[in-house]
Order: sequence, then structure tokens, then C-alpha cells
Amino acid sequence: MSLVFDAYASYYDLLYQDKDYAAEAEYVSSHIRNSAPDATRILELGCGTGAHAEYLARMGYTVHGVDMSEAMLVRAESRRALLPPDLAARMSFSMGDVRTVRTGKTYDAVISLFHVMSYQNSNEDLAAAFATAKVHLENNGVFLFDFWYGPAVLTQKPEVRVKRLENSDIKVTRIAEPVMHAAENVVDVNYTVFIEIKSSGKVEQVSEKHSMRYWFLPELLNFSDEVTWTDRHDFGWMEQRKLHQNDWAGVFIMKKRGDDC
Repeated sequence: MSLVFDAYASYYDLLYQDKDYAAEAEYVSSHIRNSAPDATRILELGCGTGAHAEYLARMGYTVHGVDMSEAMLVRAESRRALLPPDLAARMSFSMGDVRTVRTGKTYDAVISLFHVMSYQNSNEDLAAAFATAKVHLENNGVFLFDFWYGPAVLTQKPEVRVKRLENSDIKVTRIAEPVMHAAENVVDVNYTVFIEIKSSGKVEQVSEKHSMRYWFLPELLNFSDEVTWTDRHDFGWMEQRKLHQNDWAGVFIMKKRGDDC
């Protein structure tokens, strides 16, 4: 998977330049404050180029981001290097797989955004990612992640999409062609990306496959066993209400049980 994201990193920020990272970070923070009001230390699993980490650091959190793509981490470090020293000091990054990484530290909150949990295609993958969150959380710490929500995927169905955008250096056309594997609850999103270098007119083509598992609440409740987790809640992404069948993106939040639970 890391080779896919290494290629993806070269145009990742351009593709998501219209994404409101500040609003998303505030949304995540609101849920963290509600579940763990004194939280200051965050571990982000699948940090990408570090945009969410930056905005969370601007709110006063200390954020350590983990990603399995070296190219993504290079961009994250480049972002960090441009920030004022006091802000940059609240951010750090390292390479790791969300299923196996161990930082040797514990945190008040673990977050995983941009559907990283839906990249965990098998039951074993999701269980391993949950174990990673557990081992890194203090008692009563909060784990928050977003994911593809099964009822919406099955109702709306993935469709072919084309996205075009450009900046001063490159012009990008991305075609997304999904293939559903209903028996596995997985959608293969096959991307064909054309990147035109404006200075030379050269066009590069990149092909990617992103396999995304859509999850259902009974599955997530089963994996988040009540021996380990408590205060389990679901929301529509960027909403303060429970998941609805039309919400393609959902949020699941739970706390690691402590002695006082």
C-alpha cells in the first residue's frame, strides 16, 4: 500500500486544496473535549501530509503523526518546517503501519481520519488497528476515527467520477472507477491520474487502486469489546447527530476503560 501513497503524495495537497482542514480539526477537537476535557496529547494514525496535525497543534494540542508513506511524511515535515518554532515543536512525525506501529508512548487521544480505518480491509486488520489505539491510550483516553458507512454505500452505490484541477505548476485529471465486491464489503476504487507538467507540457499517468471496506455499526461494536472500551458513540461526519443511512462518512468515538469506569 505504501507505494500507492508515495505516488499519491505528489499531488495529494492539490487534490484536497478545497478541503476545510481547519473546520475538520475543530470538529475532531470538539469531540475530544467532550469525551476527554483535559486531553492535550494526540496520536494521529495515518497523518498524510500533516494538515490536520497542524490545525490541531494551532489549538494547543501536541500531535504525533504516523504514516506508512515516506513521501507523505516528507511533505508533513516540510509543512512543519515552515511553521513558527513554538508551533512546530508541538508536531512530530514518524513512519509506521497503523496495525503494528508502537511509539513507546501513551496519549490522551488517538485519532484516525480520511477513512484510514476503511483501508483496513479484513477483520484482522481492523482488530490490529484497534489494538494499536488501545496500547497507546491512557485510561479514559478517547479513540476517534472516520469510516465508510455501509448502509449509505449500498444505497447510493459508488459511481465513476472525474476531478480536474490545477495550480501554477501542474494540471491534474483524476478518473475514479469503482468496483464493488459485495461479499467482502469492499470497494476497489481504481484511479487513473493524468498529471501535466505545465513548464514542459509533459504528461505523466499514474494508476492506483484504493481498496475501501465499508463498515456497519454492529461490526464496529463487536470489535470494540466492552471489556476494553466504553462510551461508544457514532455520528455523521461533521455532524453532531447520530449516523443516518445517507451518511457515506461516519465517525465512531469510544473511550478506553479506566479504573473509574
